Amino acid sequence: MADPLDLLAVDDLLTEDERAVRDTVRDFARAELAPHVAGWFEEGILPDDLAPRLGKLGLLGMHLDGYGCAGMGAVAYGVACRELEAVDSGLRSFVSVQGSLAMFAIHHWGSEEQKQTWLPRMATGEAIGCFGLTEPDAGSDPGSMRTRARRDGSDWVLDGAKMWITNGTLAHVAVVWAQTDEGIRGFVVPTDTPGFTATKIGRKLSLRASVTAELSLSGVRLPADAVLPEVTGLKGPLSCLNEARFGIVWGVTGAARSCYAEALAYAGERTQFGQPLAGFQLTQKKLAEMAVAVGNASLVAHRIGRLKEEHTLEPVQVSYGKLTNVRAAIDVARSARTILGGAGITLDHTVMRHMNNLETVLTYEGTEEMHLLSVGAAVTGIPAFR
Repeated sequence: MADPLDLLAVDDLLTEDERAVRDTVRDFARAELAPHVAGWFEEGILPDDLAPRLGKLGLLGMHLDGYGCAGMGAVAYGVACRELEAVDSGLRSFVSVQGSLAMFAIHHWGSEEQKQTWLPRMATGEAIGCFGLTEPDAGSDPGSMRTRARRDGSDWVLDGAKMWITNGTLAHVAVVWAQTDEGIRGFVVPTDTPGFTATKIGRKLSLRASVTAELSLSGVRLPADAVLPEVTGLKGPLSCLNEARFGIVWGVTGAARSCYAEALAYAGERTQFGQPLAGFQLTQKKLAEMAVAVGNASLVAHRIGRLKEEHTLEPVQVSYGKLTNVRAAIDVARSARTILGGAGITLDHTVMRHMNNLETVLTYEGTEEMHLLSVGAAVTGIPAFR
């Protein structure tokens, strides 16, 4: 009999090793994270020991090779993101920013010294990283960033501000992108450098089990070897964003599955007019549409994962996946909330928390509009970003 949560048996496409990753992360997430995440969300915190616990499992930079990283395949990494986001998007965001933004930037574009200095400690969770690209006036258009790095003798001096930076106040190191006379460059910035300040952003209604900050750089003096030597221009930060978007393509399928699973269980238990909610045609319509949406999103994620492993994945395909899977997950969450009725608005259930989180996921790592334009440019051959 088909699994109601995986009607197309998409997980049968996973290898034995990928299933082992799925089961390990799912068991950990359900036992160690799920019982506490509603409280973290309500308080707007993450526990101090989260990074080393995730590091012990090998989840930080798990898709990178060497320097203490696990060197797992793209689909294994995607499955891990899915199982973390099945609990909360903030938990997957922590892993994405650490591994696919900060660690990937150093691993892919950094010097050997930078890699040796930071990656082993980041893989264990001893050191936490953040990624400074977005600015108050430069979100979808990172090329218009105002943060500037100028040479002063053999040093670099950075001035500017970054906004909406996940892990900002937790980080020991920040990868900061800045305008220079040579073009946009990336810098590895220890957060205890004088002039570097991170301020937590409060009053969030979404992604509350995640720490978000504003970064201020005022005369931050760095040695010459702080710059990432292997890249100049937007190619650097955009390559990192594609890595993070890949994790989202998979992660949101976990959030969607959780909302669908809770709605399915609730509909089978909740009785109205003498029968379970699941016995009503309109409820079955909602549940059937959720099952299809989860299955379709899972297929998209799996296909994109295999393309990535074949080294044929194009950025527009990542945009396709981020666009359609986040849309699907939000639709599932909203529909699930209606089945739970008034109970669905409380933190005693997962659906409203997931729904709020997904509103942020819709925006970060490229807004829906930007991904629509990326797909539009690919199918027409005419860029229409301006």
